[in-house]
Amino acid sequence: MPLITLTSDIGSPDYLVGAIKAKLLQINPEFQIIDISHHVPAYNFSQSAYLCRSAFRNFPTQTCHLILVDLFDKKPEQLLLAFHQQQYILCADNGLLSMILEETPEIVIGLPVNTNATINTLSLVKIMGEAVNKITRGDSIKDIGIADVSFEEKRALLPLITDTSIEGHIIFIDSFENVITNISRKQFEEARKGRNFSIVFKRDEIIVRISETYADVREGEKLALFNSADYLEIAINKGNAAGLFGLRGFSDKATQAQLTYQKVKIHFD
Repeated sequence: MPLITLTSDIGSPDYLVGAIKAKLLQINPEFQIIDISHHVPAYNFSQSAYLCRSAFRNFPTQTCHLILVDLFDKKPEQLLLAFHQQQYILCADNGLLSMILEETPEIVIGLPVNTNATINTLSLVKIMGEAVNKITRGDSIKDIGIADVSFEEKRALLPLITDTSIEGHIIFIDSFENVITNISRKQFEEARKGRNFSIVFKRDEIIVRISETYADVREGEKLALFNSADYLEIAINKGNAAGLFGLRGFSDKATQAQLTYQKVKIHFD
């Protein structure tokens, strides 16, 4: 049974989420559709990339991921269909694909959009759904659209790593106001090399150990751990870290003053 995930910035009150699923089921009633999130922050590609990347890695091979985020950054002339690490990703040609993967896709093709026809969310979903249907019936990905197309690429927001430190950004704040950075466990361990460390944020807040769970510290105390997606998280046991410390997620529109509160630095000694 074809497995499709949906990720969008539409939001739950909108009728479109239901209409999108109906459009896909019209194409193939056997599609199995799973929602990842419809509350992806609009226009914030760093957060969108983190959410998609963290979710996609948990799905079976050959899953088709439809990303309906910032579909109309510009008038679409093509959609993208990528195959990477045994997963299919369909999205707008807006730079988000390269940010999610953090590397060049193994295969990427263009799905042409008829610019003389009506273009809206449902018409773009139809193009994606028809491409997925061809994949599930065994068509070669290179026969579904235009191979070797040029497409927009944007650089993922990566931490700055030196011999003595890692400087990362806050890329997401969850519903508990836990603060997630773009520093992965792998990056941390490779840079650490067994050394002692101190995690510094908001100039004077310091953490010197990595916890396994929130319960490793007393209620109300701050802690750092690697979350289920293996990214460094700063939290307060039964508290709201972002609100208490005045921390905000990264935004391309941030002022220079705000950047101080969006960065987390790890010093090694």
